[in-house]
Amino acid sequence: MGYKGPISQRQRRFGEELQRLRMAAGLSAAEAGALVGMGGPAVSHTEAGRITLNAERLEVWLDAYGCTDVAYRSTLAEMGRSTGKGWWSEYEGKVPPLALDLAEAEDRSVRLANYEMLYIPGPLQLQAYAEAIFGGPYGDGKWSNADAVQFRMDRQRVLEEDREFHFVIHEAALRMRFPGDAVMRAQLLHVLDMAERPNITVQVMPFTAAEKPPSPNSFLFCEPACIDLSTIIVDAPGRAEHYGDPESIAAYRQMFDQLRDLALPAVSAAEPRRGVAFRDSWGLLHHLLYLIQV
Repeated sequence: MGYKGPISQRQRRFGEELQRLRMAAGLSAAEAGALVGMGGPAVSHTEAGRITLNAERLEVWLDAYGCTDVAYRSTLAEMGRSTGKGWWSEYEGKVPPLALDLAEAEDRSVRLANYEMLYIPGPLQLQAYAEAIFGGPYGDGKWSNADAVQFRMDRQRVLEEDREFHFVIHEAALRMRFPGDAVMRAQLLHVLDMAERPNITVQVMPFTAAEKPPSPNSFLFCEPACIDLSTIIVDAPGRAEHYGDPESIAAYRQMFDQLRDLALPAVSAAEPRRGVAFRDSWGLLHHLLYLIQV
């Protein structure tokens, strides 16, 4: 059965995983199809994300491909049977498809790691801050700014659910004044408040970080129950690049670990302040608050 409408990133990724497994097993599309009563072209369409695959055929293929990882099989099966529907569905046609793909990827994740260079991460943004970002033409005027802001606010429900979020925010993003001093001060206070939640970790990458230059691009590492099915979403002008191949997963996981190690110690409500000589994310955020006179 074919999908109606545009193919989502989840559907593409499901197909890509099937193709990668088949090729690793040394089977042609025709040979894989013969195992489940499908022709070679139908297999190709499935691997391109254009048609669905029922659970029984998926199990046959995974067995034939020698896939024995229980977590991988379970997570892939869940990806394949998903309808792709969620809170974000009401925004179809109101925001770009890449925003819907982002929300769906976050919803499938149990852990998320986010590095941001120039903006406060979306899940931590106040409405006034988001309104300042979407103050100009959005998508060449194709999309409503009000819908974009409301989508970003609704997206923040991901923080309320049972998943871990780790943010590394560059100091440059915290020093921006484009929303105005009053909004920026409120935004910094909000970041501090959110960092006190047990499932949220916030670190600041200071200008003084040594040893290695920071990553030139912001990115979000979405990790589901099986890390091998993680998705990395990298910001690019006017679009977002999605990566899920084993090499990219390993590279971006290592990159985030390096950024985490280079950043200041995390904001923590439980940790006592250790004096002015000790530098941490809590101290730098409060210093930046002091510099904003409202």
